[in-house]
Amino acid sequence: MSFRYSFQQIVDLKNNERTQAEWILSEAMGQLRNEETSLNGLFEQKENLHNEMIQATSHSVSISNMLLMQSYMNHVDKQIVRKHQDVKQAKHIVTEKQEHLSVKMIDEKVWTKAREKAHTQFQFMIAKKEQDALDEMATNRFRRLSY
Repeated sequence: MSFRYSFQQIVDLKNNERTQAEWILSEAMGQLRNEETSLNGLFEQKENLHNEMIQATSHSVSISNMLLMQSYMNHVDKQIVRKHQDVKQAKHIVTEKQEHLSVKMIDEKVWTKAREKAHTQFQFMIAKKEQDALDEMATNRFRRLSY
């Protein structure tokens, strides 16, 4: 007699939901890393531009070139501000996905524990039936030997 849990499909479904939530969280974390990498690239770009402007001041550079560099610096600053917002949004999404995963993990654990409890009860019932059968055989043997 083998154990068959009547709600095994639900346990499997909950396991699949948890796995899917892990994938979604992984994607969100990948997006966050991409946004942070992009932000770091903008900071490097700004640093390089700043160094160029410092070097340009030591050489004779036209005012129009300096204004162009400053204009580009302002543009990079605006991109950095936007990218900070993108990073903040990506962090918020990661937090939401972590919470969603936590809910799915708890849900899966509840169903897994229910399955384990049913399995333990099944094992207890099997052991009791085996013991009852052994007791019956011992009783019958005792009766035969008593006559």
